[in-house]
Order: sequence, then structure tokens, then C-alpha cells
Amino acid sequence: MKPFFSEVSAADILHEKNRARELRRSEWWKRRRAAGLCHYCHERFPPAALTMDHLIPLVRGGRSTKGNIVPACKACNSKKQYALPWEWEADRAG
Repeated sequence: MKPFFSEVSAADILHEKNRARELRRSEWWKRRRAAGLCHYCHERFPPAALTMDHLIPLVRGGRSTKGNIVPACKACNSKKQYALPWEWEADRAG
């Protein structure tokens, strides 16, 4: 399946990346990461090994909000890239 990309400006992406940096320093994120659980593969990792992933990627119109950010292991985050969760799940299953 060819992914759909929305028209998102570089300025919008930069703004959302800055918001993500702010969230990364928050107690909310530290608690989410402290659980050590990857949102995608459900494996346990040391908290420092988890990355911040946007369920709906910034380049596809996603925002840096608590409802759109999940902890992910580096392998899952790298494999998912710009896919939406349901696209990535379909690719993994197929």
C-alpha cells in the first residue's frame, strides 16, 4: 500500500518537533517510558532504550500531543517510519 502524505510545511513539522521535545522532558513522558513497554511489540525494555513515536507521523499531519505519542523500542520505531499504525500492522501481518 502506498502511503498518503498530507501537505505539511517544514515550519509545522519544526513546531511539532519542538513540542515533542517539551513533552519528552515532562513527568508524563517519564512515567510512560518508565513502564518499559513498547507500544507495538509489547516487549519490555529499559526505559532509556525506548524512543518517542508519533502514532500519526508528523509528515502525515500528526501532532505532538499526549494522545498521539507512545513509547516504542528503536527497532519498531525504525520499521514503522511514516506508516500509520494500521498500515504498519497490515504490513507486519502480511
